[in-house]
Amino acid sequence: MTLEKATLPVPQFDQITLEQLKEKIQSAIQQGQQFLNELTEVPDSIQQQLNTLEQVDRLENNMSEAWGVLSHLNAVMNNAETRELYQSLLPGLSEYYTQLGQHTALYQTYQHAHDNGLFDTFPAAQQSAIKLALRDFKLSGVALEGEAKKRYAEISARLSQLSSDFSNHVLDATQAYFKPLTEAQLKGLPQGSIELLKQYGQQRELHQAVATLDFPSYIAIMTYAEDRDVREALYKAYTTRASDQSEQTQFDNTQVMEEILQLRQEMATLLGFNNYAELSLASKMAPNVETVDQFLIELAEHARAPAEKEIAELKAIAAQDGITELQPWDATYYSEKLKVQQFNLSQEDLKPYFPAPKIIQGLFSIVNRLYGIEIIQREAPVWHTDAHYFELEDQGQVIGGFYFDLYARSGKRGGAWMSGFRSRMQTEKGLQKPICYMVCNFTPPVGDQPALLTHDEVTTLFHEFGHGLHHMLTEVDNIAVAGTHGVAWDAVELPSQFMEFWTWDQESLDLLSEHIESKQTLPAELLKALQDARFFQSGMQTLRQIEFAMFDLNIHKANPALDASGIQSTLDEIRQKYAVVPTVSYNRFQHGFSHIFAGGYAAGYYSYKWAEVLASDAFDRFEKEGIFNTATGKSFRQFILAVGGKDTALDAFINFRGREPKIDALLRHQGWTNASKNA
Repeated sequence: MTLEKATLPVPQFDQITLEQLKEKIQSAIQQGQQFLNELTEVPDSIQQQLNTLEQVDRLENNMSEAWGVLSHLNAVMNNAETRELYQSLLPGLSEYYTQLGQHTALYQTYQHAHDNGLFDTFPAAQQSAIKLALRDFKLSGVALEGEAKKRYAEISARLSQLSSDFSNHVLDATQAYFKPLTEAQLKGLPQGSIELLKQYGQQRELHQAVATLDFPSYIAIMTYAEDRDVREALYKAYTTRASDQSEQTQFDNTQVMEEILQLRQEMATLLGFNNYAELSLASKMAPNVETVDQFLIELAEHARAPAEKEIAELKAIAAQDGITELQPWDATYYSEKLKVQQFNLSQEDLKPYFPAPKIIQGLFSIVNRLYGIEIIQREAPVWHTDAHYFELEDQGQVIGGFYFDLYARSGKRGGAWMSGFRSRMQTEKGLQKPICYMVCNFTPPVGDQPALLTHDEVTTLFHEFGHGLHHMLTEVDNIAVAGTHGVAWDAVELPSQFMEFWTWDQESLDLLSEHIESKQTLPAELLKALQDARFFQSGMQTLRQIEFAMFDLNIHKANPALDASGIQSTLDEIRQKYAVVPTVSYNRFQHGFSHIFAGGYAAGYYSYKWAEVLASDAFDRFEKEGIFNTATGKSFRQFILAVGGKDTALDAFINFRGREPKIDALLRHQGWTNASKNA
């Protein structure tokens, strides 16, 4: 298949060298610092002030593009050279952003622009960008003086380094482990999984299957391996990654976590907050820590009865195999057996119907029906043969681009994410169109077959694509509030969780499914089984998310900051209250909790559940008006996806829904109420 070349300017990944990236990033930092050094007082006229703010946006655009490429390569093609460059440039980048956030004359320039009598005549996006900038200046310590200001800068730099260390330790610990398996130990695994593990063995020059801690391998073992000892060995290796309990203690994150919490607490104190959770929530949709606490407690109360019923069912099916005490490495295995028993449904039965090329084609078709967008694959240089580039067209006009990099491999960070490469903004050369990366870690293709996805993986793809649409369908030209920029962190998951609903609907699944051999769409009996199993263990899954969110909130509420034993005892107490699945004393989940120690979710993990209320309530409107109703799709695009951070998250939601959010739809979508969707 010959493709047309990319129409948007894209990175030349086939030519980029680390030396070029280093020069580009250092140059962007120097230009930024020079600008800040030369800005010693507030410009006189309002026009000069606005020109200064535009200059800040241009500098940010250059910086985020240069750093974004290196940061991306460090995540998807991690090796010693890339990591070394990334680490060496982090301190300079952190220092620049601290200087920017604490620059008195720049802060006063924003303040003057805000207080000017003409402020109300500025475009809405510009007003929002200025207001958000003023908030962020205060949260960056612009009001600090002397030693306090200096100390804030030191903390910021050190936290950047520690986050990177935490992430590297998890990646290195994940990749350091592998377990060769005998034929007998493979019993119960589907043939596709066995072939994958043999592929992992070949990559290590071994003539046998190998289990690794890459998620496709780990989940296959935990779901299907009949050998309980193998499941336990993998469980132990996975839950002790990067910890003192692991065999590879050189990757232990204990001290990294302790120092991160100490520094976050010190930063919060410097800025006048009682704890880091308060500081984190100062820029979120939720009004305060108590509100989040209460929200999670109430949600747990809804989930408790379903979860207790679900764990009882799990223990009962395990007891049929003579297991009197269900262990954590039994939970996924017996959940799968239970699902097959209750619904006659196995992920393995579904996989032949979900070849990756068909899923992608179906996803694009759904997006086209909802938003009138055409998605076309284009030729562009990529960093790995797994990666592909696409462009979005609206009425024949290219409006954005994105890369897919969907399969797990060595040297790639685990998980799934969307990150922006370039944001929409007006430049001297005209309108700059947004481009993003969407990265997953799905089971890779085996042999000559395309990758066959589980339904969970299909849902993950739709989730990340929701983030991508948020980035690409923005109609805001101000980089500070375009796409996901400036959107409250606890609302940023709304578009992603919202997209997941299209993976459950018959009309959607007809577009998404095609059997690898027969080319049939998902047959009626499998569709019914999938839909019947939709709420399977939703109580347990909700309590698990609440456990993570409560743990995150509580360790960041603690003042003074907790040490390793305090972190562990907090997690133990939360589990005592909320967990129904048993755990073991060596489990060190926290040592690999990258969302809060290396991502942006510190004291914000609750955002997934908070935004799920918004997503469910938004989808409720589609259920009433038709899930492919183009007018409703247009409305969602206009009021949620297009506005970025121009409108507050609550205003944007009210503009779409006509009222404030309600929890009713979430409870129904979890299967806990029988309320009619037309109520």
